[in-house]
Amino acid sequence: MDKRKPELGVCYYPEHWPEEIWADDARRMVEMGLSWVRIAEFAWSRIEPKPGHFQFDWLDRAIKTLGDAGLNVVMCTPTATPPRWMVDKYPDMLAYDAEGRPRGFGSRRHYDFSHSGYIQECCRIAEVLGARYGRNSAVQAWQIDNEYGCHDTTLSYSPVSKSAFQLWLSEKYEDIAELNARWGNIFWSMEYDRFDQIELPNLTVTEPNPSHAMDFRRFASDAVVMFNLAQVEVLRAHTDAPLIHNYMGRITEFDHYEVGDNLDIASWDSYPLGFLEDRSDRDQDFKRQHMRCGDPDFQAFHHDIYRRVGKGRWWVMEQQPGPVNWAPHNPIPTPGMVRLWALEAFAHGAEVVCFFRWRQAPFAQEQMHAGLLLPDGTLSAGGREIQSLAEELNTMNGIGEGAPRVGLVFDYPSQWAWDVQPQDIQFDYFRLVYDIYRGLRRRNIPVDIINPNDTNIEKYATVFAPGIFSNVETLKAAAEKSQTHLVMGPRFGSRTEDFTIPRELPPQLEGIRITAVETLRDDAPLNLQSAGAIKIWWEVVETDWSVIKQTRSKDPIVLQSGYKTYWAGWPDDAALDDWLGDLFTHLEYDVSEPREKSRNYGFKTGQLAVSYLDAKADWSQVS
Repeated sequence: MDKRKPELGVCYYPEHWPEEIWADDARRMVEMGLSWVRIAEFAWSRIEPKPGHFQFDWLDRAIKTLGDAGLNVVMCTPTATPPRWMVDKYPDMLAYDAEGRPRGFGSRRHYDFSHSGYIQECCRIAEVLGARYGRNSAVQAWQIDNEYGCHDTTLSYSPVSKSAFQLWLSEKYEDIAELNARWGNIFWSMEYDRFDQIELPNLTVTEPNPSHAMDFRRFASDAVVMFNLAQVEVLRAHTDAPLIHNYMGRITEFDHYEVGDNLDIASWDSYPLGFLEDRSDRDQDFKRQHMRCGDPDFQAFHHDIYRRVGKGRWWVMEQQPGPVNWAPHNPIPTPGMVRLWALEAFAHGAEVVCFFRWRQAPFAQEQMHAGLLLPDGTLSAGGREIQSLAEELNTMNGIGEGAPRVGLVFDYPSQWAWDVQPQDIQFDYFRLVYDIYRGLRRRNIPVDIINPNDTNIEKYATVFAPGIFSNVETLKAAAEKSQTHLVMGPRFGSRTEDFTIPRELPPQLEGIRITAVETLRDDAPLNLQSAGAIKIWWEVVETDWSVIKQTRSKDPIVLQSGYKTYWAGWPDDAALDDWLGDLFTHLEYDVSEPREKSRNYGFKTGQLAVSYLDAKADWSQVS
């Protein structure tokens, strides 16, 4: 088993601070035990204050100061914050929201991914930076842009986006009659004569054609992939250092796997308290109980997603060090949590954890966002924890990565599809997958998140694939070849790629037909003969598979045939725990290790404060 020494880093903004304190900052970073420092992701206006007029002297000195102190620099392309003169040059580069309003200058991420002029400008600044710093010995990694999709910026309803979408459609379908047929545009007389007649799927009287909306989601994701790839291709010519992007929590509007295929390392920005308030489906009692520690499953789920997006290599590029400024409520972490969040990331295989940010900013939008230092330069509570953590890491033997025997499929197009056609106000694909992930963690079972297109799955005893929209043949064939037990449903294979119900009926499995679907009120669950109930979604099934679980009305709900299991409903926690227990008992193998050995991703040491795979641990008492 290979072992790696975990490393710590920080996000730094030399352009925000007087140059006379840079060297002291760098010295203090090293003394604190930090190895990496990320710079310049928002510095375009300082690098190029006027079109074609560059000011590199300050950046040259900043990189030299940090490098001379012994720090590794993550250099960023500053394309998430185009300067004011860029918007003056390309006034049509702004994205539009779903109500048709431009999203203007004055904060960040104010660009449309499909604007060709802005893409060229991004390649130009990447070329200039790559040529200048690509072989600089201090620059050991590159970050491209910042937080794709954050602030709802993937989907743009601008005139530029409409033209690009029409071109994308013409290249995909070639013939407008083909598009009309595959979208089913005979319904409601929606047929087109030309591609340039097609509008974006917003501002319609009622819901748009789901095939239309789904293709728009695919187009928007492709735009992100191509935007990223354009800068990748520029930088590859100038550096051998790894290329990284920092994704966010529960941002699903573009396919992270496809972006990650063109990069060397995945990273994400981990804000446990902000995400609990801002992006969690957990109830208010849970949020209150975990307000100072966050949801451990939510963090772990993203750690595992980005391990797959990075093909095994991943970082936390921004780790919350104290209260943030952007959530509905912004509490102070429980003492010890900043340390523990970092250890949790390392326990899931992170190579580096960087903290956002070095010094709290006394100006502009993020004044209330904590850093490792207070604005006066003294250590914050989080800074003191990281100083101690660095000393602790030096006593550890490194990280040993295990090999989980359970895979869980997460599919970005399935999220888009069920956003387009949820059928129930409660139905959310992310939540469905996350519920199963939490159930597996309750059993102390380490999990790999996998792409539904992964064909090499023989290392997994079981793969769970809930809610996969379409394109299920690759996964079924891979499971059949490897004799991996495939657990499918609910809502598995229920549409074709063109967003139509399959002629042979879902779920496209021999021996099962879904003849009706009912979505359930949250106060009217469907009780089971065994433990728990079905919530949100259940399916009426005709089958010749073995029936393992039934409703109290004796409707089939869990079906099994050989190496295949189908769940015809969304289980609540009690039902899920019962189903998982029966599943692993029936299969006569145990995919988990004993509790004291269950940290497949973790330090081989007794120094961890909690077992990260024990979702019952009381995180509110950690210190």
